[in-house]
Amino acid sequence: MRRKPISILIAAALAVVVLWTAFITLAPAGPSGKVMVMIPTGSSASRVAEILAEKDVVRSAFGFKLLAALTGKSSSLKPGAYELDPGAGPGAALDKIIKGEVSAHWITIPEGFTIRQIGERLEAAGVGKAQRFFTIATYRGDSFRNSFPHPSDLEGYLFPDTYLLPIGSTEEAAIKMMLDNFAGKVAEPLADDVARSGMSLGQCVILASLVEREAQIPKDRPLVSAVIHNRLRKNMRLEVDATVLYALGRHKNRVLNRDLQVDSPYNTYRNPGLPPGPIANPGLESIRAALHPAQRDYLYYVARSDGSHIFSRTFEQHQQAIRTARRGRAG
Repeated sequence: MRRKPISILIAAALAVVVLWTAFITLAPAGPSGKVMVMIPTGSSASRVAEILAEKDVVRSAFGFKLLAALTGKSSSLKPGAYELDPGAGPGAALDKIIKGEVSAHWITIPEGFTIRQIGERLEAAGVGKAQRFFTIATYRGDSFRNSFPHPSDLEGYLFPDTYLLPIGSTEEAAIKMMLDNFAGKVAEPLADDVARSGMSLGQCVILASLVEREAQIPKDRPLVSAVIHNRLRKNMRLEVDATVLYALGRHKNRVLNRDLQVDSPYNTYRNPGLPPGPIANPGLESIRAALHPAQRDYLYYVARSDGSHIFSRTFEQHQQAIRTARRGRAG
């Protein structure tokens, strides 16, 4: 009578061993050779397991997920592109993803970054050198062939996005990827919008870069764009602080009166019209705002402490808005 429970326990233990061997530790049956697997940023352990199973790197998504959980590594899986060997088994794949032994990095380029900032971000991630990236993108942009016209200085055309860049990628490869992305998301799909706007693509990108740097919250973008369009129509100087900062070549929390005297074609306090080129690389929403400004007759705006703006039609209203904004900052 006592042998029966023991035999049941033995059978259960054997079942666990078989399950462990079949679904967790054994490599999948299939062709040999390494497989490139891309793990997106923010992927959960479940999603990583599904991706590996879809690529036949592991036999079972459930088994890989269980292995990660049993080893306490579910929250340690790192994004990127991995070259994995299915024949090495799930444990080897898990170890590589935990260590982040990637063949390529996901690198995010924020909206509003300048060429110099992009180069610094790429170098920090192990892709190229910041100074070489800056030199090529600023002075040798005409060496890149695309479906849209662009100047030699590529400021404004390096589309902000998240890119998967192989380790060891050249600066040229990164630039080409960003230009191709600009073509696919801006130049080609918005060609009709640009034509209807009465602006060239270059003018649109310049204006969008001003919107990107001035508008800190999304709802203000079409309104900032409206102010710029209205002032251009009235032949008023744009007087955009962000252009002064670009001319100075450094960021400041507050633009002072003496800064407004900087001798630069980018200084829109001293020079009429748009600056000669973009002052940053704008995102898609700022480009759309440049093409489709709000239908308002505002001519002025001033920033509140929270980054939003007060918009005004007259200089007198603007002066009152400045006083209101300053009281808010003082409070």
